[in-house]
Amino acid sequence: MTPSRYAAPAPDPILTPAPAPDPDLPAPAGSVPSGSASGSTVAGAPDLFATLGQAGLVALAVALTAIAVTTLWWMLHAWRSTTSLQATRFSESPRAPRHRFTLMVPGRHEEAVMGSTLDGLAAQTHPDVEILAIVGDDDPGTAAVVQAAAARHPDRIRVVVDSSVPKNKPRALNTALTVATGDIVGVFDAEDDVHPELLRHIDSRFQETGAGVVQGGVQLMNFRSSWWALRNVLEYYFWFRSRLHFHAGSRFIPLGGNTVFIRRELLEQMNGWDAECLAEDCEIGVRLSSVGVPVAVAYSPEFVTREETPGSLKSLYKQRTRWNQGFLQVLRKKEWAALPTLRQRMFARYLLSMPFLQAFTGLLIPLSVVMILLVKVPTWVALVTFIPLAPTLVTLAAEIAGLGEFGRIYHEKVRLRDYVTLVLGTFPFQVFLALAAIRSVVRQVRNQTGWEKTEHAGAHRDPQTRTGSVPLLEPAGREPNPERASELEGALR
Repeated sequence: MTPSRYAAPAPDPILTPAPAPDPDLPAPAGSVPSGSASGSTVAGAPDLFATLGQAGLVALAVALTAIAVTTLWWMLHAWRSTTSLQATRFSESPRAPRHRFTLMVPGRHEEAVMGSTLDGLAAQTHPDVEILAIVGDDDPGTAAVVQAAAARHPDRIRVVVDSSVPKNKPRALNTALTVATGDIVGVFDAEDDVHPELLRHIDSRFQETGAGVVQGGVQLMNFRSSWWALRNVLEYYFWFRSRLHFHAGSRFIPLGGNTVFIRRELLEQMNGWDAECLAEDCEIGVRLSSVGVPVAVAYSPEFVTREETPGSLKSLYKQRTRWNQGFLQVLRKKEWAALPTLRQRMFARYLLSMPFLQAFTGLLIPLSVVMILLVKVPTWVALVTFIPLAPTLVTLAAEIAGLGEFGRIYHEKVRLRDYVTLVLGTFPFQVFLALAAIRSVVRQVRNQTGWEKTEHAGAHRDPQTRTGSVPLLEPAGREPNPERASELEGALR
C-alpha cells in the first residue's frame, strides 16, 4: 500500500546516542578541533565583551543605588522620631543674652535688596549687636544704599569698604573680620530676611551647647517662580531641616553660606576664610571639623532666614557649578585628612566627592538606558539595573510629603499642579545637576577659579514691602494669627 502523504515522519531516536567519532579516523576537512586557539578566539571575544558590559551595568546599578540610599537617609534623618524632630528646634524659652554679635553682610551690586536686609538686621531685639555692611570700593550703587542704611541706624550699622582684588565673598569677610568687635561673628547675604528674635535664640544655643559654631536655618521661598525653583526650594528644606543635623552628629559638616555664627577667636585662629575657595562656607566648616570644634544646628521654621532662588536657570547653573567646584577644592586641600577616625575621613571623602559622582553617573545614565533598550542581557542583569528605581521612588515620595509640609509650615497653598511640576521635573533636574557637576570638574581641571556671582531681585519678598523688613510668620501686612501659630506647632509634632 502506498504511504499517505500526510503520514508523520519516523521519529529520531531518543534513547540511542549518536555514535562517537573514531579517534583513529582523520577529522573531516575544514573542521576545527574543540580546544584549538582559533575556535577560542572566534567564540570567546564576543562572550568577553558581553560579560564586561553586563558587569558594567551591574556596577552602575550598585553605585546609583548606594548614592540614592545615602541621600534618602540624610533627607529623612530628622524625622526618625518625634523626639529627634523636636530636638532640631531652638529652645522655646531662650536664656538671657550674654554675647556680643558682629553681623557681616557682604554685598556687590546689591542695591536692589541690601537696604531692606540691613533694616531687618537693625531691628534685632538682641541688645548687643553691630552690623558691618561690606561694600567694594568699585561699587558706588551699593555703597549709596548701605550709607543710607547706616544713617538710619547709626547705633548699629557700620560701613566697611573692601579694596581687595579680585573681589569675592571670602575676601570681603576677611576685611570685615579685622574690625569686628563681637565675640560671635554671624554671616548673612545681601537679600536675607531675618526674624527679629533670631539672635536671642542663637545666643541661647551657644550657652546651652557650648558649641564653637551654631548653624541656623535658611529657606528659599519663591517655589512658584519656575519648575526648577520648586526643586531648589525643596533642596534647601531637606538640607537645613535634616541633612545638616546628620552631618553635625557625624562631627563633619560643611557649613551653610549664611545664618552661620562662629566664635571670633576661632576665626582668628583659623586665619579667617580661604580667599581662594569658591565654597568658603564649606571650607571653613571642614577646617573647624578637622580640629574637633563642636557644631550645633537648629531649625525652627519661624526663625529661618528667608531667601530667593536664582532668577534664571543659567544663574542657578553657575551657582551650582561654583558650589561643586568649591567642594572639589576642599577635597584637594585634604584638611579633612586630619579627622580623628577612619569613618569620619571616609565620610568626608564621599561627601566632598559628590560632584565627581554626579558627573560620572550623569554621563553613564544615558549609556545604561541605551544598553538596556538595545542590548540583549540576561534577565537577572535587567532586574538588577532596576534596583536604583526603588530608592528613587521613595525619595520622590518623601519630596512630595516634604512639599506638603513646607506649605503647611510656611502657610503657602500648595496646589495640584505644584505636585505635578515636582514629579515631572525629577529627571530634568537630575540631568541639570549632572551637567553642572561636569562643568565644575572641567573648570577645576582648567584651573578656572573666577567667582560667578548670583544676582538677586528680592523675589521672596512682598512687592509692597521690599524696602523694609517682612514679617516672617504671616504674609506682609497682616497681624500674627495665634491659631495659625498653634497649627504650626501641631504640624511639627
